[in-house]
Amino acid sequence: MNLLLQDLQLAIRNVVRQRRRSGMAIIAVTFGIVTLLLAGGFIEWTLRGMREWTIGSRLGHIQISRSGYFEIGQSEPFAYLLAQNAEERATIETMPEVKITGARISFGGLISHGESTISFIGEGVEPEKEDVLSSTLFVPKGRGLTSTQPKGIIMGLGLAANLGVDVGDQVILMANTRTGSVNAVECHILGLFSTVSKAYDDAAVRVPISTARDLLRVSGSHVWVLLLDKTEDTQKVLTSLQSRFPGNSLEFVPWNRLADFYNKTVVLFRKQVGVIEIIIGLIIVLSISNTLMMNVVERTGEIGTAMAVGIKSAEIMRLFVLEGLVLGIFGGMLGLVLGSAAAYVISIIGIPMPPPPGMARGYTGEILVNASLLLNAFLLAAGTTLLASLYPAWKASRMIIVDALRFNR
Repeated sequence: MNLLLQDLQLAIRNVVRQRRRSGMAIIAVTFGIVTLLLAGGFIEWTLRGMREWTIGSRLGHIQISRSGYFEIGQSEPFAYLLAQNAEERATIETMPEVKITGARISFGGLISHGESTISFIGEGVEPEKEDVLSSTLFVPKGRGLTSTQPKGIIMGLGLAANLGVDVGDQVILMANTRTGSVNAVECHILGLFSTVSKAYDDAAVRVPISTARDLLRVSGSHVWVLLLDKTEDTQKVLTSLQSRFPGNSLEFVPWNRLADFYNKTVVLFRKQVGVIEIIIGLIIVLSISNTLMMNVVERTGEIGTAMAVGIKSAEIMRLFVLEGLVLGIFGGMLGLVLGSAAAYVISIIGIPMPPPPGMARGYTGEILVNASLLLNAFLLAAGTTLLASLYPAWKASRMIIVDALRFNR
């Protein structure tokens, strides 16, 4: 250990001695780490915002249904209804992590206006609770649902355009009841909403759950949607629910199992960050390798002298590896400090972003630098510099003493 500390002190001295060349190498590492923090931090902020938007627009944190509903419930929707005043729901609402629960019932049918009739997918919800559960649902025109107007509905912008209707128009909803007959109800449009899924907006209708039950002639609901105080509590609450209701006919599904678009976006963004890390790693490897190779050339006589007085090749190699590691640590730490400061300043100013596809308004982006991103950036700096130092160190350790001593003569 003492020998390693002595070599580390010597490596630091050698790095400091070569101020210009070491400075250029440290700047290259620092620039790469700052770039990684800013790019990765923006993606982390985007994913976190998208996660919370996905949870707050439709899914909630956990959805509870009869076992098998999400697999085959679409073929037999009336066979998977939850009781309207079930004791399980009352028990779940008492959990300290649960902010609110809301009942929903899903159905499909035809919607008609004038001479136009097209199919739709409908969702009956509890209006007041949906104000919290669907707090990020964007209603650019009109307003949301209310229990004081049970015949008032909202629909996706795409469906409204296809049907040729606007806020205030009357429409007729038709659906099959539990007995197989057809029932219809006349409603008026309170508002039009938009989500990130154009396919959903082109077919979706939301109605008060009382109207949906009247239309389908049923009681109960298909799912209970839970909104928690913190997204980070999802797994803990999920485990608690599964232990509270063992062997029960209820199924507990976390939001990430239902968020297909979000999951695919995460995979895409993670791959983009991976590509950025590879590019930055190559820049650091080339920069550090060049610096250390120049050091080896300039210090050939010094290396020969060290070997002549009995220093072994393994010690020479260890010294140059430590020099590369020192450059990576210095550059990495400087990059973390500057990158975090830049992320903070940029987040205060904000990054104006255009409206995403399918949305009508833009947003102000920020940069989220978390502990995981900081650790990955530092490990990238240290790991790549360590890798870059191996060949120059091996080259130095393989020198022939006589040739090295003659090099500067």
